[in-house]
Amino acid sequence: MASSAAEDLLSIGLIEKDSNGDVLWTWCYPSVSEVERNAVLRKCGLQTGAHHHHNTDGAGDTRQISFVFSRFQRNWFYTNTTEVFEADHLCRVKQFALVLRARDFNPEKYETLCRILSKTYCKTGSTTAIVDLYLSVVTRGSCSTEENGTFLIKDFEQKKAFANANIKKRVVVYHHRLDCLLSFLRVLPAFVWHRQNWDILYPYVDLNPEELDDLKMSTTYAAGFLDATIEARSDLYDVFVNLAAMEITVAAHAKDSFMMTKIHKDIALAMVRCAEDNDVSEHQTIKEIANKTKELLLHLKSLSTSSPSENREHSSRLVLDKLKEQKLAPALENFLFNLAVAEDVNFV
Repeated sequence: MASSAAEDLLSIGLIEKDSNGDVLWTWCYPSVSEVERNAVLRKCGLQTGAHHHHNTDGAGDTRQISFVFSRFQRNWFYTNTTEVFEADHLCRVKQFALVLRARDFNPEKYETLCRILSKTYCKTGSTTAIVDLYLSVVTRGSCSTEENGTFLIKDFEQKKAFANANIKKRVVVYHHRLDCLLSFLRVLPAFVWHRQNWDILYPYVDLNPEELDDLKMSTTYAAGFLDATIEARSDLYDVFVNLAAMEITVAAHAKDSFMMTKIHKDIALAMVRCAEDNDVSEHQTIKEIANKTKELLLHLKSLSTSSPSENREHSSRLVLDKLKEQKLAPALENFLFNLAVAEDVNFV
């Protein structure tokens, strides 16, 4: 019987670019809807030759970003693009993109599986070979190949994710390079260790009506765009991050929620200290941010009481009078109020 982690895997598909330059979905199992196919086609890079960027060594040469992940209609799509060479068993195919559709967010897990499946397809040219491996993962939680290694879902089950920003808002991130965009969106949730909700993340969104409508169904999100004109769409964000220019803009309608407080300054100083200390690892930096967040939540809890609830045995109820008694600065009081909302604290 498949593990719950294996049941997150929903389907597999292939997009191929032939010697004439035509790009088509050539196969999928068990199914991918037409609207989902179109969304993935826009992002795989085979149609437009997109996702090339200059290497940082200044040599001016380019390489293709082979692995891309995105979210659409509440499912995750993981796409691995592969160049086909003469030695491969795909005589009329120049490039192909192997696509996995899944319920869960775990780029490391699915990149590993994508690469194993892609190498197998190159070697055999057979969809039967890759569907056998796919079904092995779905039913057993693993698959094994002679040349391309073994994949075990259990190796990735402990790699849990974090979540959104402390105050649940709409964050839009822009960069013209897809690798920078995906890398930033991948680590952004590390700022809040205690939440385990990846539903807010949309790492790669096109300015396409179907994708924007899908995005707007969520009231909280962190979404990535390659199109710089997204900055003009302030109706889509509370905070805009121009990653390329290293600039952050708060939309006019959200400025009251983002007034700087002593708490923000203390956390910012802690982050700067970690960044400047070469002996502090990335894991230690994340832990330091998590500890600061924990202190903040404990402070919030100290202003709360516990009472019965119809939906759960106990729910924290913030006593607003107690918050007022603290005689906090208006910006800090507003921040704690918004944090309580974000943490699903009820008010009395």
